[in-house]
Amino acid sequence: MPITPILQFGTSRFLQAHADLFLSEGPDAIGPVTVVQSSGDAGRRGRLAALAAPEGFPVRVQGIADGQAVSFETRVTSVRRALTTASDWPEICRIAVEEAEIILSNTSDSGWVPQPADDGVTFDQAMSYPAKLTHLLRARHAAGGRPLQVMPTELVARNGDTLRARVLELATALDPALAEWIAREVRFVNALVDRIVSAPLEPAGAVAEPYALWAIEDCPGLILPCRHPALQVVADLDRTEKLKLHILNLGHTWLVADWQARGSAETFVREVMADPAIRARLEALYTDEVLPGFAARGFAEAPAYVRTTLDRFANPFLDHRLTDIAQNHAEKIRRRIGAFLHWSGSDGPQLRALAQMVDP
Repeated sequence: MPITPILQFGTSRFLQAHADLFLSEGPDAIGPVTVVQSSGDAGRRGRLAALAAPEGFPVRVQGIADGQAVSFETRVTSVRRALTTASDWPEICRIAVEEAEIILSNTSDSGWVPQPADDGVTFDQAMSYPAKLTHLLRARHAAGGRPLQVMPTELVARNGDTLRARVLELATALDPALAEWIAREVRFVNALVDRIVSAPLEPAGAVAEPYALWAIEDCPGLILPCRHPALQVVADLDRTEKLKLHILNLGHTWLVADWQARGSAETFVREVMADPAIRARLEALYTDEVLPGFAARGFAEAPAYVRTTLDRFANPFLDHRLTDIAQNHAEKIRRRIGAFLHWSGSDGPQLRALAQMVDP
């Protein structure tokens, strides 16, 4: 069995079409991957075996890029081993101690929620992901404590900092010396990821849009898992987050508000984007109200981000339901539009449409 410098927690279709694909395509990848299923779900054992198949697994990319339709399939061959915490914990510990240079994760939303088992002094399958990670770091520390990099990709604000804080809390309760080593030798990296992965393929694989982003915040000693066009090292993730929140997410919320106001029967985003009049109104909103705010803040990249966003919205292969986006609509207006008005410091008649959404 080959050495796998990347230990990955999570078997989601997102990771299959994101990090695993980049590691397969990108030159200078630091090595192949051992995937770990942390939920212990026996119903997914078939997926585990398929992830590590020698021939790889398929990822189908479909959508619009630079205004042109894209549809192709590629195979991901970066995964060499697939294990589960439910039955393979000793081997996972060995890999974490002897092989791993990077621990990567994209666990479920509930995976970070503290559990009663987290306070145990030995591994328990019922533990949260941060607690399981703490026990792997404990094993590495006991074996000599080589430095390590931890790279969460969960959609948690400042995910590296948040995970580090929880791991240090757990480690301090186990052994103050362990916590000191983690604080000194384990690098937790903040990142923001973005790609719509619309459907699974069986037994492994996924359908994804052409757009993909893995924005990694620079930090001392940062190790990149590979080079890839979708992987960007940024000085501050706040800039990337502002683009996503106040262009992509803001546009989604405007489309829902317009859809509700018209009382129309469309089901998917691609259907409303196929209407020239609706698309023209959205483009005017970006040009007249959103982009001036970004220009005032020095975001020269914002026009290109808008063009890419429009391509993503118009993806004819993607079933992105307006009813899904409409959930928690009032809160989304506050965070995506009201916060944009405050952040951009803009007011006046040029922001009429956005201001009316916040204060109708």
